[in-house]
Amino acid sequence: MPVTIHDQPLPYVDLLPERPASAVEMVVIHCTELPDLAMAREYGERAVYDSGVGNSGHYYIDRDGSIYRYVPGTRVANHVRGHNPNSIGIELVNLGRYPNWWHAGHQTMTEPYTPAQIAALRALLAQLRLDYPHLRLIAGHEDLDTARLPATDDPAVEVPRKLDPGPLFPWREVLDGSGLERTGNGH
Repeated sequence: MPVTIHDQPLPYVDLLPERPASAVEMVVIHCTELPDLAMAREYGERAVYDSGVGNSGHYYIDRDGSIYRYVPGTRVANHVRGHNPNSIGIELVNLGRYPNWWHAGHQTMTEPYTPAQIAALRALLAQLRLDYPHLRLIAGHEDLDTARLPATDDPAVEVPRKLDPGPLFPWREVLDGSGLERTGNGH
């Protein structure tokens, strides 16, 4: 069954570096750590680099399972430190630690991912495996960006910079039959 993807390119997408499909080896799973897709879009549209581009995943999956493509896979998006050139970022709409991301007392993620999101993610991964011949790996953002920083409420305590997709993400279900191998610290 074909995957329905809503193309909504970011305003700066043409400024992102191009790459061949053969460069893509890994998918990185994120959660937005924001209340909704509209706010995630707003964050993605912000140009935060001198080149005029910002931070964004390639795909966003809303709670109802709708899939949006903000950046084509043949462009390098800024979604994970040190791994952007060879990966595709998939963001799942989820509160995560919002709005106190780095507050020492707010490091537990409590919103479960919806069945519709996980079904859409599995379908998207199957499509990406067809589209990108070298795609073999999958990681969580937390597996690849393990930096810690001082908590905003107590600088003596260090908290993870990234914790997504977090402990409620159903890795076993997502990996089952995907043909992908989990890499990074989570494996």
